[in-house]
Amino acid sequence: MMLDRTLAPHFGAIEHIKLVEPKHIKLPNGSNLYYFNSGEQDLVRIEWVFGNVRFNADRPLLNSAVITMLTEGTSTLTASQIADKIDYYGAFLQAEYGYDNSVVTLYSLSKHLASTLPVIKDIITDSVFPESELQTYIRNQQQKLQVSLQKNDVVARRTFNKAIYGESLYGFAGDGADYQQLQRADMLAHFKQMYQPSNCDIFLAGKIDDEVLNLVTDAFGASWANGPESADISQPAVKSSNELFYFIEKPEALQSAIRIGTRSINRSHPDFPALQVLNTILGGYFGSRLMANIREDKGYTYGIGSGMSALKHGGALFIATEVGADVCRDALSEIEKEINRLKTELVPQEELDLVRNYMLGSLLGSLENVFSHADKFKNVYFSDLDYAYYDRYTNVVKAITPQDVLDLANKYLDFDKMYKVIVGKY
Repeated sequence: MMLDRTLAPHFGAIEHIKLVEPKHIKLPNGSNLYYFNSGEQDLVRIEWVFGNVRFNADRPLLNSAVITMLTEGTSTLTASQIADKIDYYGAFLQAEYGYDNSVVTLYSLSKHLASTLPVIKDIITDSVFPESELQTYIRNQQQKLQVSLQKNDVVARRTFNKAIYGESLYGFAGDGADYQQLQRADMLAHFKQMYQPSNCDIFLAGKIDDEVLNLVTDAFGASWANGPESADISQPAVKSSNELFYFIEKPEALQSAIRIGTRSINRSHPDFPALQVLNTILGGYFGSRLMANIREDKGYTYGIGSGMSALKHGGALFIATEVGADVCRDALSEIEKEINRLKTELVPQEELDLVRNYMLGSLLGSLENVFSHADKFKNVYFSDLDYAYYDRYTNVVKAITPQDVLDLANKYLDFDKMYKVIVGKY
């Protein structure tokens, strides 16, 4: 039978999204192991997630510097030997810093885990941060920072975060001098406090059999001991700036970077799913109102969007764009207009239905493999929620009304009280 391409494909409403649920093992050293068994290929992803140690303004870069340098050498392996061992087995190793957690990730074929896991164990338990590598890291980071600070959007983001989150882990924006004060002794002390079982959650996803489980639990169970000092992962209270407007002039700028937003709720708040709908309408996808107005209609920018950051100790709703320097004030005026429209006019049902289908389709489309399911679990796990969150999310998205959107806009969007950062010309 020939496919009739003149007819649009049939689509139906998404009723329920089924997520792969993990199994849980509490290891004898206090670490939690969650594993997701699915898939035909003998590939596994293992993540070791460590809570970041309490922010110290006197040594502000320790969390990010330690995770970044974790693969730079141990007592028995140099950085090149670590890389060679991982590459030899066709595996992939990544160490990443996040605002709330630092994560070591290994992708490996199951049959090579017996060879790759000891390398990870060595990194997590015996990193030594060689002085020569530390000095190279400091130089490289200072050079990267110099380049980044030439970009208006980077300066706008750093200034906005500092205004929103103040002198906290989230608001800190390092400079060259902060890198210069990094000391190997401080990094070793930080490493020993933070990288231990009691401060580690392990997430294992892929084709998991008894052999894989035994290899992981043997390597990171009883044989991995806690240190004498537990990790303090509490964080100082976030205190936002009283100043709402920031203009950093760049006289030669052809474009101005704009960042506007406000402190907001995180995933644990009951309004969060509904606020995501409002955010999507405003600027959360390509068909959003900000894109339709400021890109498609006015031609002020190549792209504009709004987003929501959901962090452990806070959250923000923000709008970001770069516009022609000569239309910066006009763009700001149009952004204000779109916010006020949401507060005074009901969203047409057709537009809301489009956003509803987009959001549910995006959620469903993001669950393409078992790793995606593990990621969805981590989202709720680190927000002290459970899978009921996703049922509530889909129910809210399906049931939200134009009046609900209007009420939310009046509750959470106040342009006059938003932080506004402009870098370039104004």
